Amino acid sequence: MAHDADFPAVSIDDLPGGLVIEDGLRDAAAGKRTPAALLVTIAAPRLRRLGLPIPSDSELARDPELLLYECLRKGSVPDPYSQYNALLRELVSFEHALERRVFSAMRRARG
Repeated sequence: MAHDADFPAVSIDDLPGGLVIEDGLRDAAAGKRTPAALLVTIAAPRLRRLGLPIPSDSELARDPELLLYECLRKGSVPDPYSQYNALLRELVSFEHALERRVFSAMRRARG
């Protein structure tokens, strides 16, 4: 859910990639370095502008793209490069869908 006072609360779990982003929000808030948390960190400025409560963590914020790839490479992912690109595509889809939902909710709220 978007929580910023300037934005209407919107559900995100049904958006493309929404469940991964929700996991990332939880993991980032807990300071965990997971692929989901790093994905959220990559998009933090844009997601904050859309009202999502993205924690500021200097450890995750330093080169999150490189950290994400390294996390995938060290994990049990058979093809980290493909998985990295798939996650970024999912993130972009999520961002676009969230923008549409937030701006639509803002238009409805204005009457």
